[in-house]
Amino acid sequence: MLKLTKKADYGLIALRHLASLPSPALEATASAKDIAELYSLPVTLLAKVLQQLTRANILKSVSGTNGGYRLARDPRRISALEVVRAIDGPVILTNCFTEHGTCDQSDNCTVREPLRRVHEAILDVLNRFTINDLAEPAAVRLTPLPLPLNPVHLHPAPTSAHQAV
Repeated sequence: MLKLTKKADYGLIALRHLASLPSPALEATASAKDIAELYSLPVTLLAKVLQQLTRANILKSVSGTNGGYRLARDPRRISALEVVRAIDGPVILTNCFTEHGTCDQSDNCTVREPLRRVHEAILDVLNRFTINDLAEPAAVRLTPLPLPLNPVHLHPAPTSAHQAV
């Protein structure tokens, strides 16, 4: 099952917080301690995550009395995929999509191609979902999600009259 790590989750929480601050997004700062206390997160782990996001040029570290962290660029230009990759590395659905993507079933695998499409769809959604989307109030419509590749259609169960042949 594809699941965000705690570190990625904490990074998204912190970025959402910074994007939601009332002053202009690229000027507002908050310290790791302040964000950690506000959301009941472990401050040392959050600080490490914020440092990773700074190294990835998603955040900027600001020194001084009003120091802390601020967004390095417009929150509409920071994707969830970029954040997850900066913290956790590549998003991988199965081993098929790694550099050494082989297994004992590679020659007979019937699901590799469908899973590749699922993997690409997940990457596409994460790439289109921005920090700005996370910061929008719940009543505001977010970036639309893609339609399923193969929608599931429910068919009524056959009745005994239909079963007679």
